[in-house]
Amino acid sequence: MSEKKGGAAFGRLGRATGITLGTNLKVADNSGAKVAMVIGIPGMKARLRRRPSATVGDLVMVTVKKGNIELVGQVLQAVVIRQRRPFMRHDGRWLSFEDNACVIIAPDGTPKGTEVRGPMAREAAERWPKMATLASIIV
Repeated sequence: MSEKKGGAAFGRLGRATGITLGTNLKVADNSGAKVAMVIGIPGMKARLRRRPSATVGDLVMVTVKKGNIELVGQVLQAVVIRQRRPFMRHDGRWLSFEDNACVIIAPDGTPKGTEVRGPMAREAAERWPKMATLASIIV
């Protein structure tokens, strides 16, 4: 008999998903973008009319809402590095951040910026090692 996981939406990695379509994310790198909105989650399969969701370390498609005039309106790929919704780590501890944040990446997986501002979740650093080298703090 299987157990249910208490009503929370759990993502592909078993963590609580806190980022859905339409979520505004703070851009935590120096690529020139300031605020980005999630418009898609590649590889996410969901039930009909259920909003796809992502969690820390997932790849998302974003459009830039505020920032450098050349970037506003462009559709780019980004990786979620922080989320407000508490999620449980494999050792049983719960973790949440002050804001939802992402880092914009190139199609080959390298970050567009040269630094990552603020803390970065360890789960995202393990999945994206090129980004982890730019982070100042890994929590």
